[in-house]
Amino acid sequence: MDENSPVFAIAMAAELAEMHPQTLRQYDRLGLVVPGRTRGGSRRYSMRDIAQLREIARLGSEGVSLEGIRRVLELENENRALRERVSELESALADQLISRPGARVFAASATGGAVPLRAGVRPQRNTQIVLWRPQR
Repeated sequence: MDENSPVFAIAMAAELAEMHPQTLRQYDRLGLVVPGRTRGGSRRYSMRDIAQLREIARLGSEGVSLEGIRRVLELENENRALRERVSELESALADQLISRPGARVFAASATGGAVPLRAGVRPQRNTQIVLWRPQR
């Protein structure tokens, strides 16, 4: 079962999270944990939602306000999304490097930027002399 699959009815989710169902409804209204909905409009919670409900309970017991909890959850969700995106990009990059080894070669420009070169081509040397004078 996927952790994001909304399968638990509110009564079961409340039991798993060790909360009252009315608390789950309140958190849904506040946008802290927004469960999936059936076609009939019933709430369905995922394992990920249950974990977030437990995190809310833990943070609340430590004295964090509901607004603070909302911000923490928002940042955790953003962090998870960014980690997933980085993983996707790393995988795509690895696929590109495997399929085209040596296709991307760079050299440093005179200003310090990166200059792309074709594989097997050497950068031209710059032998100009530059006179430096301190500003007064």
